[in-house]
Amino acid sequence: MDTASIRSMIEQLRGKRIAMVNKDFLLTWEKTLEEIEATFLVADILRAMREQNMSPRVFDSGIAVSNFRDNSTRTRFSFASACNLLGLYVQDLDEGKSQIAHGETVRETANMISFLTEAIGIRDDMYLGEGDKYQREVAHALDDGVAANVLPSRPVIVNLQSDIDHPTQSMADFLHLVHYFGGLEALKGKKIAMSWAYSPSYGKPLSVPQGVIGLASRFGMDIVLAHPKGYDLIPEVVEMTKKQAIASGGNFSYTDSMDEAFKDADIVYPKSWAPYDVMLRRVPLLHAGDKDGLRELEKEALANNARFKDWECTEEKMKLTKNGKALYMHCLPADITDVSCEAGEVAASVFDRYRDHTYREASYKPYIIAAMILLGKFGKPADLLESIVACATSRIFGR
Repeated sequence: MDTASIRSMIEQLRGKRIAMVNKDFLLTWEKTLEEIEATFLVADILRAMREQNMSPRVFDSGIAVSNFRDNSTRTRFSFASACNLLGLYVQDLDEGKSQIAHGETVRETANMISFLTEAIGIRDDMYLGEGDKYQREVAHALDDGVAANVLPSRPVIVNLQSDIDHPTQSMADFLHLVHYFGGLEALKGKKIAMSWAYSPSYGKPLSVPQGVIGLASRFGMDIVLAHPKGYDLIPEVVEMTKKQAIASGGNFSYTDSMDEAFKDADIVYPKSWAPYDVMLRRVPLLHAGDKDGLRELEKEALANNARFKDWECTEEKMKLTKNGKALYMHCLPADITDVSCEAGEVAASVFDRYRDHTYREASYKPYIIAAMILLGKFGKPADLLESIVACATSRIFGR
């Protein structure tokens, strides 16, 4: 992509009505469709600039705080890459090494880490009913810090996965789809099967499937949510998805048959998650440190999972899709049968055929995160990006 193409995208961005500055990116459905489109545009602009050896650094100094309350590979490194791309130094908040372990409050921690901070990335997905709540508690503390003139500016919070949504993942997923199918409009009418799949583990969050259906329903897609009976998602998110699908001219349906969901699908997204009821029961046990209770719940949940080992993305199921060539998607890491586990979400042959596609899908995440930060910090993003292109500072000298 050349400089003229980058400038063309900047002009498209200039025409978007957006109000994202000084606002956090917590749930995709809190953003307008134009703000979602603007995020895609900025991500593509930043990627194109890097490919053209233009430095997109908009900060000369400042830090970004990385707060992962659960394990991560792709999102952790994507956040670090995004912040570095914009010129920020990344500092991990290790709660075990901080005064949080001694009872420091969320309000105090939020302010103490934010004196020279431009962005805070938070992953908190383990406790149903608490991850999103924690991120908003940090947000309120930052608002108070700015109002009291304790903080010189308000860091933008990026949700790196909560109990409700995983916006950096779903936005990366859909930017991949935009490029794969040739534009956002090309997604209208496409059938996407968001399906539960068998896994030999039981505590996987609900936020990935919820993020996928919550975003797909904005683009007029034909969404089929598939899972065995009892593996429900958060009811409010499902109801919201139905309403968004109607508003966008799309469709939303549920089936308890993986085969039915895959039939004539353009896109399949087989991914395990824990039942909503199990996640609700898990929270008080975690808080109480009830190891016996957690072991019993895990035993029960795994036994229930084992009833549905046939919920696997196999070659036979892929043949049911549109022309037998649906795009396979996964947030990674996938549970691959006979590779990472004895029985899992996807057959090794299917995953291997789509391996590069899933890696490409993941490659959009650093740019999506960088776009979220940039739009949350700068009120005139098109002018800012145009000035960067005009200066054309090399990212790597000598090229």
